[in-house]
Formats: sequence, C-alpha cells, structure tokens
Amino acid sequence: MNFATLTFTRDDGWSTPFPKLDSPRTLVMAFGWSGLVDDPRPIERLVAAYPQSRIVGCSTAGEIAGAAVRDASISVAIARFDATDVRLASAIVTSPADCAPAGREIAGTLDALDLKAVFVLSNGIDVNGTELLRGLNERLDPSVVVTGGLAGDGPDFRRTWVIERSRLRRHRVVAVGLYGSRVRVRHGSRGGWNAIGPDRVVTRSDGNVLYEIDGRAALRLYKEQLGPLASGLPSSALLCPLALHGAGKEPIVRTILSVDEGTDSMIFAGDIPQGSRVQFMQADFDRLVEGASQAAQLTGLRRDGDPSLTVAISCVGRRLVLRERATDEVAAVKAMLPDASALVGFYSYGELAPHGAGRCELHNQTMTLTHLSER
Repeated sequence: MNFATLTFTRDDGWSTPFPKLDSPRTLVMAFGWSGLVDDPRPIERLVAAYPQSRIVGCSTAGEIAGAAVRDASISVAIARFDATDVRLASAIVTSPADCAPAGREIAGTLDALDLKAVFVLSNGIDVNGTELLRGLNERLDPSVVVTGGLAGDGPDFRRTWVIERSRLRRHRVVAVGLYGSRVRVRHGSRGGWNAIGPDRVVTRSDGNVLYEIDGRAALRLYKEQLGPLASGLPSSALLCPLALHGAGKEPIVRTILSVDEGTDSMIFAGDIPQGSRVQFMQADFDRLVEGASQAAQLTGLRRDGDPSLTVAISCVGRRLVLRERATDEVAAVKAMLPDASALVGFYSYGELAPHGAGRCELHNQTMTLTHLSER
C-alpha cells in the first residue's frame, strides 16, 4: 500500500501538488469544514485529480492532520492498495427512522464473501447512530470490522455533509468496503471521562429521545446539572455527557444532538434504552489525553512497525473541553504510531467502532482510531 497526506487552507491553498496515486484501488478520504458546502471548489479540484479513485469524506468540528488540529481547512489521506478492492455504497438519511433501513441498504450493497472491513461516514444531524449500526450489523458477517464516524459542524449543530458520488450532500450516509485477504484494519477506542453522582434510571425514553430520568423531566434535570451553562444548550451538553451502563461492559457515552423545550426532552446521537442505568460525567484533562493514548495502544501497533495510515475520529465534546490542549490528545496518539506513519482525521458528532471484541457500536466523547494496512 502506498499512501500520502495533504492539507488545504484558505490562505495557502493545497500544501503539495496532488500525489499521482489515482487508480481503481485508491481510497481518498477528505475531512473539511462545514462551510465548504457553500463553495466546494477545493473539493472539486481534489475530485478532478482522482477520477478513478473511490472518494469519501465529511464535514467536521475540526480537522486533524498529523499532530495539528485546525479549523476551516481540509485534511486528506490517499491510500493506493496493491491487492485490495475498494467499493462504495450510500443511502439517504433525513430522519432517525431512515437509519436502520439505510444501514441494511449499505450492507446489502457491500456484502460479499471477501469483505473484510467497512468504513462509514454519516450525516451528523437527524441521525440515530444506534439504528444505523443495527441495520449494518443485521446484514454483515460478525467478522467484518466496522468503524467510522458522524459528520460535524463545529459546535453549531446546524448542517453537516458527506461526499457522495464526488459531491457534497447533506442527508446521506456513505461507506467504503475493503475486500481481499491482504487488507488489515485495526481499531481502538477510549474515552477518559469521570462519572459523577449517583446511578440514575431512565424511566421514559423512545429510541434516542430521552424524556425522564428517575421519574423527572430529563431536560430539567440536565439543566440543573449544567447550572449557568444550561443557556448554551445543546452544545454545552457536550461538557456533561451521560454514561450508559450495560451489564458486564464498560459504559458507553452518549451526548445530545438537540433539545425539545416543549416536551422537556433531549435527542441523543444513539439510543437511550428505557430502564437503563445512566450517570452524569465530567472531564479530566489528563484522563482525556491518556484515553487517546490508550486508544492507540489498543490498535496493537508498535513504534518500530512499518509506516502506516491511521484515521483518528475524536468527539467535538473532547475538543470543547480540551480547547488548545486538543493537540495534546492528537500528539499522544501520534507518539504511539510507527515512525513515518500518517495520521489524519476529524472531530465528530459520534464515533463508530467495535466495543471491545464485539460488534460495532456508537460512541460519543471517545478517541477512535482506524488503522489501514496491507500484508
């Protein structure tokens, strides 16, 4: 596998000429700011340079390029595989009800005996990541590794896009299938948040809509927890996510996409099952950075390994908490990778990765890594 990375900024343009890696076995991944939907000319130039390649990407809450974290830029990775086939699939998602059917549609398009991995990028608004993955997991063999993330829009939660058929589209899910015996996809995902306060019980919910906790209106309780920060909802909720506890498993973190003042409810990126136990969480800077390092350790990569390509997807909530220290968590990941390896990625509204050794699940507030290589 040959790979290269490059960046675009509005002041300096493209960092290098486009590498000559175009082929039917080339995967191009581009992550950029949401405003590109108004002026997509930089993406159009990239697409024109790779007419044979498979191109995917999405909007972000910040772009990762090496150890740098930027805004209003584009971070690009280009990987030309030697013996791995690359195929694309997409589906329309305009509401949470579309998500499970979209997952099944994408899985049906990509499924094959030699399918090894699927990388998914989704619209980050009006989406239920749990349902999307339910549809994918229903149709895919458990041996297929599924990773990816939900597109971002900074802290604004207004509009996101993905690249589908070389165009920026708002209500879509896109996925890349990787095929053959030589491709290898490793992954790791960790958080680093502290649970605070007592365990609470979800007493009323419907899918990803949370109405009551401990018999109280969920939004009112959340506002009490946030205090003065409640005026900044929904984005301020990123500073105080929920830990969703499951039997015998590490908690999964959930954050809010939007709120409904009329029903005192909150809409999350994934399901909050009725009867489940939840806890509020808060950030610890050092633990967040350590969580990023642990995610890199989980990939099994070694510092003395071959140069490789890693895609990092971290949560917008982590960036809002870390602020200028966001580069610390990216540097912690890069420090664990082999020398001369490439690191690209973005800050998201949700991360998709297996939970331990199980099937892929939606995570929030994690650093999630996808490592691509060929044997």
